[in-house]
Amino acid sequence: MATRTRISASEIAEKISYLCMDANFNLNEDVLDALRDSYEAEGSPVAKEVFAELLENAKIARECQMPLCQDTGVAVVFVELGEHVEIADGHLCDAIHEGVRKGYKEGFLRKSIVKDPINRINTGDNTPAIIYTEIIPGSRVKITFMAKGGGCENMSRIAMLTPADGREGIINFVVETVKIAKANPCPPIIVGVGIGGTFDYAAYLAKKSLLKSLGSKHVNSDTAALEQEMLERINNLGIGAQGLGGWITALSVHVERYPCHIASLPVAVNIECHAHRVKTVVLGV
Repeated sequence: MATRTRISASEIAEKISYLCMDANFNLNEDVLDALRDSYEAEGSPVAKEVFAELLENAKIARECQMPLCQDTGVAVVFVELGEHVEIADGHLCDAIHEGVRKGYKEGFLRKSIVKDPINRINTGDNTPAIIYTEIIPGSRVKITFMAKGGGCENMSRIAMLTPADGREGIINFVVETVKIAKANPCPPIIVGVGIGGTFDYAAYLAKKSLLKSLGSKHVNSDTAALEQEMLERINNLGIGAQGLGGWITALSVHVERYPCHIASLPVAVNIECHAHRVKTVVLGV
């Protein structure tokens, strides 16, 4: 019988608290590299200036340890939980919520969550978080935090296409979604695409795909080719940085696929803004 690894709920809460602030203050290097590359490649003088401002904004946020954007997002937390891990002295979800509560308070991050979608009363601490949990082999816990802004989230869409729509129908839907969004999600954007599964699982895949490093190619060559074609067609729309026109509307497109019913072709698009705030920590062995 495998030895169980004990990880305390209080440690998880502390790590989550740190991730909330780290993500909102410090852009990851893959995002910074994508912005730098886009600055060099951009042909529009106006859009080029926007990229310069975005890089300067990221520099100031890092140096001053202050939020990159006033919308510090809903806390989306992906947990890969080892089957031999025991959460001691508390419950996993409670620990995550406590960490978000602490991080948003101590980091002076805007609280953007309302208790009820109709009554609209703010919870005052940015909880509850959105939590996705996956049981994996082993004795470790991998926690990935994403601060997801409302402007880009609002531009996301899902469609139940027919199998006859095929590859071209999928591409058209993704490109159309970006075209409809225009400047609303604060481009340059990152586009997450989920194909297959069910209505809800496609949306999950689209959001999860955003966790991949910018510039990385899918291991499946057909999916990688699909990502590249979508990226090219999106950038040919001419929306540009902050919707002011230009060569680069999207920094990256990430696609995840999953088996589906013979009569279905679910496709979801989850758009992310240029302030792509994702941080990860691993606990245990």
